[in-house]
Amino acid sequence: MAVQAVDHVVTRDHVVWGFGPEMEPVLEVEPGSVVRLETNDCFTGQIRTEADLVTDIDFGRVNSATGPVAVKGAEPGDSLIVELLEVTPGPRGFATLIPEFGQLIDQVRAPLTQVFEVDGDTIRMNERISFPLRPMVGVVGVATGGEEVSNAYAGTHGGNLDDHLHGPGTRLYFPVRQPGGMFAVGDMHASMGDGEICGTGVEIEGEVVVRFGLLKGKHSTWPLCERDGDWIAHGTSSGDYREALQAATEEAARLLVDRHGFSIEEAFIFLSVACDVGVCQACQPSPFSAIARVVVPKIAACCTPFG
Repeated sequence: MAVQAVDHVVTRDHVVWGFGPEMEPVLEVEPGSVVRLETNDCFTGQIRTEADLVTDIDFGRVNSATGPVAVKGAEPGDSLIVELLEVTPGPRGFATLIPEFGQLIDQVRAPLTQVFEVDGDTIRMNERISFPLRPMVGVVGVATGGEEVSNAYAGTHGGNLDDHLHGPGTRLYFPVRQPGGMFAVGDMHASMGDGEICGTGVEIEGEVVVRFGLLKGKHSTWPLCERDGDWIAHGTSSGDYREALQAATEEAARLLVDRHGFSIEEAFIFLSVACDVGVCQACQPSPFSAIARVVVPKIAACCTPFG
């Protein structure tokens, strides 16, 4: 599936179900190494056809992440850089309607499973409905500094961030809280819309090729991502999008002030006039995290996340 030359492979049978402080690596690599990680779909193979319903699965086997991979030299206070070189879905994915999940749940029949076929750069929902492939990874994270967090949830370590911008070409910066960082990835989507309002994207197995790097002595509170024209701050909450938005805007302002010399007043105004607030995850009702992002354009005054 992958075309990028790789130094190591981690197969999809090496999984974790949460991110904690005592993770043990399945692989240790040098900075600069390229690794291919095979990922399971979020249901870990429990849903294959429209007859397989989410109400019948084992929720203890949801959102596995492949890894973890330790990077030599990564220490608390650093940022672990993970460049997503390839995100390659398999040929067949699924979405589900889950009882009591989502903004339209009172208007639909649930449970229900929808099958999707991936054909090149196109996703086929049925004979009438097709749309472009937009692959991304939902669960991306590193070891926590405290208690273990299930892969169902997001936090300052990453986890179930569900940001559709986490696709090929994006560079992710994770604050290192344990030696080696301990990176793991899973929950691939062939496509997922902002908000993921029914609770699933096109859930699919696949392969992720990453290049690891280190930024010594600099880190954010939440994971950041960087693209060619912008960098993106995140914030999460236990379920209230307004709280997640507050956290994301405070994170973006903190970076502008601490790393780029903005005054807090300049940061506040700049965030309002030149930056874009967005929603990653806001499926309600649901028990899962809400995630917000702030997209900051790369201008001369703040051309990188850290200065």
